[in-house]
Amino acid sequence: MSNTTDHRYGPAPLVSGRGPVSEALRHALRQAPHELPADLGEHLDPADALTDEDLQLTLFLCYELHYRGLAGVDDEWEWEPSLLALRARAERLFEAAVRELVGPLPAVLPGAVPAALLDVVAADAGPSLAGYLQRRATLAQFREFAAHRSVYHLREADPHTWALPRLGGPAKAALVEIQMDEYGNGRLDRMHAELFRVTLGRLGLDTSYGAHLDVVPAITLATNNLMSLFGLHRRLRGAVLGHLAAYEMTSSLPNRRYGNGLRRLGFDEVATRFYDEHVEADAVHEQIAAYDLCGGLTLVEPALTADVLFGAAAALAVDRLFAAHLLDNWSADRTSLRTPAPAAVLPAASALSAAA
Repeated sequence: MSNTTDHRYGPAPLVSGRGPVSEALRHALRQAPHELPADLGEHLDPADALTDEDLQLTLFLCYELHYRGLAGVDDEWEWEPSLLALRARAERLFEAAVRELVGPLPAVLPGAVPAALLDVVAADAGPSLAGYLQRRATLAQFREFAAHRSVYHLREADPHTWALPRLGGPAKAALVEIQMDEYGNGRLDRMHAELFRVTLGRLGLDTSYGAHLDVVPAITLATNNLMSLFGLHRRLRGAVLGHLAAYEMTSSLPNRRYGNGLRRLGFDEVATRFYDEHVEADAVHEQIAAYDLCGGLTLVEPALTADVLFGAAAALAVDRLFAAHLLDNWSADRTSLRTPAPAAVLPAASALSAAA
């Protein structure tokens, strides 16, 4: 039996630090588990926690220990008390910034949650990243978008699955139904993460888990850290379901546009399958998420109503910042990544016009 790691499936790389705390954490993680300096977290004092590179990478590295781990890092680090204390400090700063970004939300009765979620989605006035990718994006810009999204899509569904053992009754059944589709109903080739891996390959990008972690900026890490924050805390189980509902309820049309954008660039149905699959699946999921998942949860646990709406609003608010980051950089003819993506080496199956 080979001992060679298949990098397509993790662990994620232990990337370079982006400030004193993430660099100190990276240095420590390369050693045997030990106690971190008690004051390490005090050096996290960002002006904006959502876009602070040091804080967001610190959080991501701490969270990744609960997913597939980090290359060369002892698994015992996952529950090292001093690391958890550092994570908690970063989480407090991050959560406070997210709550400030979202602002106050109207009080809603538990039975009105599905309608309230529809209102939250309808009120979302973020920049149309999907529209830009459909009509105007160059191949280089679409490749950047895919590199950003790879951090989530190569582990798609995993952050929300943390909620399963924390639920019972109708909400649990609804979450299982949604997640089964996300995981391809047990077929590797139908898993959404695997479909996205194919898209990455068609775009000439590295398909390994975490391959683009080092080049994505803090706001991209923040979109992922938000899911982990919600998913890894039982007290935020309502928020993680609201987050998932927002994703499902705003997915069909953007994914249709992403697929059309790739087709405009000359790519085939194999390259667009990930997006095309979501157009159909999420049209069904949005109803399950609003009514059975979040509606079911709040009827059983009405005290979580505000958390559900906060989770949905937070998902949309942080994604608005992500979209604005990409569009602002592209409008200024700059890369949206920390360093430009390598030149594409497109597979022969991609249309020649895609290289234009």
